[in-house]
Amino acid sequence: MTPATADRPWLAAYPEGVPADIDVSQYRSLVHLMEESFERHAAKPAYSFMGKDVSFAQVDSLSQAFAAYLQGLGLVKGDRVAIMMPNTPQYPVAVAGILRAGFVVVNVNPLYTARELEHQLKDSGAKAIVIIENFATTLQQCIAQTPVRHVVLTAMGDLLGLLKGTLVNYVVRHVRKMVPPFQLPGAVRFNDAIARGTRGTLKRPELQPDDMAVLQYTGGTTGVSKGAVLLHRNILANVLQSEAWNQPVMSRVPAGEQPTAVCALPLYHIFAFTVNMMLGMRTGGKAILIPNPRDLPAVLKELSRHTFHSFPAVSTLFGGLANHPDFGTVNWSNLKVSVGGGMAVQSGTARLWLEKTGCPICEGYGLSETSPSASCNPTTSTEFTGTIGVPLPGTWMVCLDDDGRPVPPGQPGEIAIKGPQVMAGYWQRPDETAKVMTADGYFKTGDVGIMDDRGYFRIVDRKKDMILCAGFNVYPNEIEDVVSQLAGVLECAAVGVPDEKAGEAIKLVIVRRDAALTEDQVRAHCRANLTGYKQPKVVEFRTELPKTPVGKILRRELRT
Repeated sequence: MTPATADRPWLAAYPEGVPADIDVSQYRSLVHLMEESFERHAAKPAYSFMGKDVSFAQVDSLSQAFAAYLQGLGLVKGDRVAIMMPNTPQYPVAVAGILRAGFVVVNVNPLYTARELEHQLKDSGAKAIVIIENFATTLQQCIAQTPVRHVVLTAMGDLLGLLKGTLVNYVVRHVRKMVPPFQLPGAVRFNDAIARGTRGTLKRPELQPDDMAVLQYTGGTTGVSKGAVLLHRNILANVLQSEAWNQPVMSRVPAGEQPTAVCALPLYHIFAFTVNMMLGMRTGGKAILIPNPRDLPAVLKELSRHTFHSFPAVSTLFGGLANHPDFGTVNWSNLKVSVGGGMAVQSGTARLWLEKTGCPICEGYGLSETSPSASCNPTTSTEFTGTIGVPLPGTWMVCLDDDGRPVPPGQPGEIAIKGPQVMAGYWQRPDETAKVMTADGYFKTGDVGIMDDRGYFRIVDRKKDMILCAGFNVYPNEIEDVVSQLAGVLECAAVGVPDEKAGEAIKLVIVRRDAALTEDQVRAHCRANLTGYKQPKVVEFRTELPKTPVGKILRRELRT
């Protein structure tokens, strides 16, 4: 083993051409990256939405006008501006405008309740918000308790042109009735804000790599939602890491064909923010914007119109699509990379996806706190490994014991990550930051993992999701992976529930693919594949599992 790989055994797994480290210094800020892209790729489509393309040049001019409008409100460099909308072209325009004006993006989940929205707006100190009218009634309920003084309202069809945009907005408001009544006095319409900004002048702020770019709130699945402070250099690093990692297969895209990605993950989620929007800026790629990934027939109908090469998604979306009767209406033959993240990819789903598309799911791993990608399987993999792969270029990962000491390969420990993509800390929470950052700069993830001799990592579970059954540690991921291989299972989740004898017992919740699947068949499969203490005590069938908007299963809701 060479000295270079002695400390980083995973480097031996890197495909040819992938560097051990990346050079973040080539850009001063995300604005530097975007403006280079606007100039280089001006004529190309940056986004495709509802049959209409929006070019890089259009994103450039619209975002410049929006930046000038925001500066005209009297905001100063470093002020926070929230965005609350699904995947529409207004989203990247707003992001580029906020950053070009010298402000900080606060990504907000549009499905938040008024209570959750109020917490995030107060905690971030956001002075302005860009919100789609479908969720304006939520903002109305809490805005008086927040620091927000400026509201920009957008509608689904605002960038689709006068005729189509008017029609789409009419259908959304009056036919589908997706816009509940609201009152937000003083709110300015998105297209009016653009028009005002066009008459203004953008004062270009001096942005540095260590300036804050994004406040990315952790999903709240581990307690009170906290804002991860992501600097310009953090996200830049992850964009360059992701580009280097995808290069071995994306280089196979035919010359003259624009690299195209499916953007079904919501852009307010850091996974899509970085690997769809910002990576697309870097590569001059096009993103197919999917506003509602839960509407599988609409997703497949949209994809049937396109040639696409990369598809980042969560396991539940891959599984839902692969099991859908309309799956065959889409041409999957150009797909070069399918990246699974956000939750563990179940082996049954991975096997079906490979069988149907010929493109294996490369499972990766990351968190809001790591911008998000930390590790991934090589994109040249020809089969599903069941691991989260190896650390990305410039990234170090270790497994730590309860005293913070590294454990040897093969032993479980808390995964800790060090690299240029790791956040600066939690927003105004030095106490919480201190809990997760080690003295030598590692971020402790709260996930229990094992590293093998080759440097591949496997998640055994979140510390708090572990089930303690009669003194044995039981990891839900293992049970879910086994059960997902049963032919009649569409989705499943395992949780610990209180038990008088064992302390905790295992509850297994299943969504059936085949209505004929019985509890006896499930139990027989578990007995054949899992040791005694891992057997579920309760087997429950449901029509769906509770999930976050990104598609991550909410185990905590299944415990009650």
